[in-house]
Amino acid sequence: MTEVSVGNDPRNGAKRKVGAALGIGIFLLPWIFAWFLLRRGYSIVARVISFGWMAIIILFTIGSSHPAPATTADAPPAAATAERPTTAKQATRKSAAASPAKATETAPEATSRLTSAQRNAVRSANQYLRMTGFSREGLIEQLSSSAGEGYDLADATVAVDSLDVDWNENAVRSAKQYLSMSGFSCKGLIEQLSSSAGEKYTVSQATFGARQAGACS
Repeated sequence: MTEVSVGNDPRNGAKRKVGAALGIGIFLLPWIFAWFLLRRGYSIVARVISFGWMAIIILFTIGSSHPAPATTADAPPAAATAERPTTAKQATRKSAAASPAKATETAPEATSRLTSAQRNAVRSANQYLRMTGFSREGLIEQLSSSAGEGYDLADATVAVDSLDVDWNENAVRSAKQYLSMSGFSCKGLIEQLSSSAGEKYTVSQATFGARQAGACS
């Protein structure tokens, strides 16, 4: 299968320009298209503008959909508002919803052994992981690339390996992002996720991601 590539080859160090189609996509659907600027080669200014625009849209949407507080006249009778008994299944769902997502921060004792540069690399890595899916190799390359964050390769590697990351889960995220943009066969998506010119997941991680995203069903 032909590998999917966008813009200039990031390995030649050239800066990518935001094309008209991508710009329109970011303007209309920033929560989908802004993530593409995280790939190597795009400027920091382009990333800041795109994610800033996404934040404005999200805040506007939240603000416009916030319900007005209920008045006393609108309040339902006390009998109608009595809480219904909670079933075991409902209690399980509430408990799961209340549990925070698994953090990727390093443990305090591990952080104390890192250098200042490595701790900064950890912060950058966590920022990337909160925004989109990355493989271990892909995240190290993003942190150490001259077109990315420019950390020393050794510092980037130590920082990524100090995190508690579920790479299978990240493969699922990446697979879903690809499927939201284009159609892929099961084999094609696995190749894109595991390719050295793609996302650099292991074949096992890529296979898990493609299956969980629904490309192989």
